[in-house]
Amino acid sequence: MTRSRRIVESGPATIATIADEVGVSLTTVSKVLNGRSDVAPETRARVEASLERHRYRRRGKRQQTEVQQIDLVFHAFDSAWATQIILGVEAVTSTAKVDVVLSHSGGRHRPSQQWLERVLLRRPIGVLLVLCHLSEAQHQQLQRRSIPLVVVDTDSATSASVPTVGSNNWNGGLLATRHLLELGHRRIACISGPEDVLCSRARAAGFVSALDEAGIPVEPELVRYGLFSAQAGYQHGMELLTRPDRPTAIFAGSDMQAMGVLRAARQLGLDVPADLSVIGYDDLPVAAWIGPALTTVNQPLRDMAGTATQMLLDLARGAELSTSRIDLVTELVVRESTAPPRR
Repeated sequence: MTRSRRIVESGPATIATIADEVGVSLTTVSKVLNGRSDVAPETRARVEASLERHRYRRRGKRQQTEVQQIDLVFHAFDSAWATQIILGVEAVTSTAKVDVVLSHSGGRHRPSQQWLERVLLRRPIGVLLVLCHLSEAQHQQLQRRSIPLVVVDTDSATSASVPTVGSNNWNGGLLATRHLLELGHRRIACISGPEDVLCSRARAAGFVSALDEAGIPVEPELVRYGLFSAQAGYQHGMELLTRPDRPTAIFAGSDMQAMGVLRAARQLGLDVPADLSVIGYDDLPVAAWIGPALTTVNQPLRDMAGTATQMLLDLARGAELSTSRIDLVTELVVRESTAPPRR
């Protein structure tokens, strides 16, 4: 028979307070706080609800002898894009003597609860998410354990309480499309990333704004969304370039997508840039070495990652941030893959 417990509405919460309210042992509350899996789901939910009701926060600091580490989490890291982020993170953590635990969420933009429970067991000094987000309940679980969170290039609108580092994606799309317009292109297509990802929509919005600015109506069939991958660029490229009214230029939302477009153009016997101009996004190292060298929008990935990592380490030390949102500047890098359209 479960004993009834008095809900305490005021006063600082302790583990004893939580245990008494829920009717469980101190050990059980401690297990929940540390992400242990050997707690029944119903009991875990009741303890978590009590922790939230009391706005419990873990007290005390780590022992200096403990190994300090952060969790770096990608939705996927199967591209050179992820490599640049990792290098930016490690440039900061190596100096600070902080280890990095690398994981990914299998293509999902929200890590699973199982991942979070493993994080709580490790008790890192912070979590860095890349193109991912947490549910409000997951975020609260980190807050209750005093584990700060920072997001790089968020995939969705985030709360003002979540520090975020990105780049000016809208301006990047604007710069790329203006360049094509200045070369004389009027029939321009856009292949952006997943439509449910914030930076994808922002790049496409910059594309649309540049066309509006030039008085050119947007043709919906020329605006595509897909994964930030060469395969997606290839598939959309083939569809666009086999149209009877094919575009003379394509702005791709990533360098990987642009490489897929280049392959589609080669297979169709189109010369780049004489028959088709192509612009990418990110300015990955490979963009300067492929043929033709890719015109692209430089997104300072290493600087974004390094800035976010430093913010996370500052939060772990108890410092207050001067701002919760930083957008770094994007720049157009003109190479060989763009030229005036063939007359």
